[in-house]
Amino acid sequence: MDPVELFHQVAATVPAYGRFLADQQVDPGKVLTLQDFAGLPMTTKDNYTRRHPLPDLCRDGVIGDMIAVSSGSTGVPSFWPRSAADERVIAERFEEVFRDSFAARERRTLAVVCFALGTWVGGLFTVNCCRHLAERGYPITVVAPGSDRREILRVLPELAPHFDQVVLLGYPPFLKNIIDTEDLPWAAWDVKLVTAGEVFSEEWRALVAERAGIADPVRGIASLYGTADAGVLGNETPLSVEIRRFLSARPGTARELFGESRLPTLVQYDPEVRFFEEHQGTLLFSGDNGVPLVRYHIADEGGVLAYGELLDFVRRHGFEPREPGPERPFVYVFGRGHFTVSYYGANVYPENIAIGLEQPEVSGSVTGKFVMEAAEDADRDRHLIVTVELMPGEKPSDGVAQAVGASILAQLLRLNSEYARYVPAAQQAPFVRLREAGDPEYFPPGAKHRYTRQEAAPAEP
Repeated sequence: MDPVELFHQVAATVPAYGRFLADQQVDPGKVLTLQDFAGLPMTTKDNYTRRHPLPDLCRDGVIGDMIAVSSGSTGVPSFWPRSAADERVIAERFEEVFRDSFAARERRTLAVVCFALGTWVGGLFTVNCCRHLAERGYPITVVAPGSDRREILRVLPELAPHFDQVVLLGYPPFLKNIIDTEDLPWAAWDVKLVTAGEVFSEEWRALVAERAGIADPVRGIASLYGTADAGVLGNETPLSVEIRRFLSARPGTARELFGESRLPTLVQYDPEVRFFEEHQGTLLFSGDNGVPLVRYHIADEGGVLAYGELLDFVRRHGFEPREPGPERPFVYVFGRGHFTVSYYGANVYPENIAIGLEQPEVSGSVTGKFVMEAAEDADRDRHLIVTVELMPGEKPSDGVAQAVGASILAQLLRLNSEYARYVPAAQQAPFVRLREAGDPEYFPPGAKHRYTRQEAAPAEP
């Protein structure tokens, strides 16, 4: 993609962007080079998309043929038009996963869409992209039970035996919970997973692969990086997964590369259709969508790495990938910074806690869902509290709570050097509260899970 060319197209055809430039006193005729482009003002929801009528955000002032709705972390709905042409471009990301990781060109594949259906972006968007693959000659059949567990359990046993493999597409904790709690012949169905919406650890990938009978975690589970604003922006490839697995086992090397104690999602993207920039540790992207976006600040923390830059880095640290993979740039994504908890000056990330729950000594007792909070007790001493969901049928016990606490602490100290350095030793052990599966206060069924609470109740003694 030539971002300067995209800029001129959008400036000339999108009414809202023309007004935005006028308000910012930008003369489009003076934007001629990539350096000029990098000096353009960023667009955001607050300064751009929410300030203009929906038609004016679209090319030629015409709303596309379908609209997705997102509320994001603020709860304020945003509307994102798109067209079949947008989906055909984004279907390339699905095609790469299905072709290169799942060998779906040669295998009869049942694609089971487990994202929520309705106005939300995930479900219907995924259905349409999978159907585009079928139009391209892939032997793929799509069924869309959405996030209705009863419907998933109704269609899977009936349909799965007729196919060579089954691909479940959904939110990572939801897919894991289905695999954990339903006694189905996952391995016999040769299950694969496509996930989106959340960063997960390599321990998570290995654990879920084992439980689902996925022989090769590198090619059996792939994550997509997408937003409601613009659909799928990048996807894991076998190369990016191999590199991430290497870095996962070497926290110091990962921190040298990413500058964080947590491991981001690492995907590759197509520079012909997306242009990424890094701004103060967060991401900007430009792309032609139902709502064309130029230097759009999505507030995801992360960065961009050239193909050669990343390959040279891991080779210097002793890693040689099994295959070179597509020679395309990488983008890494931590997610939103406000999902962290500050404790004695250390940022505690959900990813750090999750890995503690994915260790073999405790993973059989818990679902992997948790809520972390920093709270003061009656003496105004601060505590890190982690409320953890038990597997169905499990009851809270002191033994499990102690094992979970020890596992979380071990991973915090291993992965988060700030935690080990800043938090006094006497306050490092988290206070673990166990809740039964589906607890209505912390883990209500059907709701999108939140891993943090900023306003915690006083800590229990």
